[in-house]
Amino acid sequence: MNTARVQTTELSYSYVNTGYAERPIQQAPVIEGYFHRVNPVKEMAIRKVNTTLCAILGIFIVVAFISYYFEMSHEITLNTLSRQVTSLNDENAELQNNLDRLKSFNNVDNRMTEYNILQKAAKVIEVPAVTSTIAVEPKNDFSQSVNWAIGY
Repeated sequence: MNTARVQTTELSYSYVNTGYAERPIQQAPVIEGYFHRVNPVKEMAIRKVNTTLCAILGIFIVVAFISYYFEMSHEITLNTLSRQVTSLNDENAELQNNLDRLKSFNNVDNRMTEYNILQKAAKVIEVPAVTSTIAVEPKNDFSQSVNWAIGY
C-alpha cells in the first residue's frame, strides 16, 4: 500500500473568449494509483494536539525533576537526623548505665543505714600509749654494699 502524500490538482482551462466556459478541459493526472488525500485541517488539528501534549509532557518532566530534587534533599535531612538520633540514643544508654550504677550504690547505702548493718561508734575510747620493751633493730641494707656492673 502506497501512503505517499501527493497533492493532485485538476487543471481546468476555460476559454471565456471562445465560448468554451461551460465545458472546461480536464487533464488526466500524470501519476496513477491510490494516494492518501491530504486534509490540511485534520493535519493542523493533529499538529496542535501533538504540540499541546508535548508541552504538557515537558511540564510534567520538569515538575518530576523538581519534586525529585526536593525528595532527595528531604531524605538527606532525614538521614542526618537519624544519625544524630542514633548517637543521642547511644549516649543516653551510657548515661542510663551510669545512673543505674549510682542508684545501686545509693540503694545499698540506704539499705545499710535502714537496717543498721554498719553501726557507727557511739563512744570514742582513748587508750594511753603502751611502752614497748622490745628494741627495734635497724635493718641492714645490702643494696649499698653491692657494686653493680653495667654491661659484661
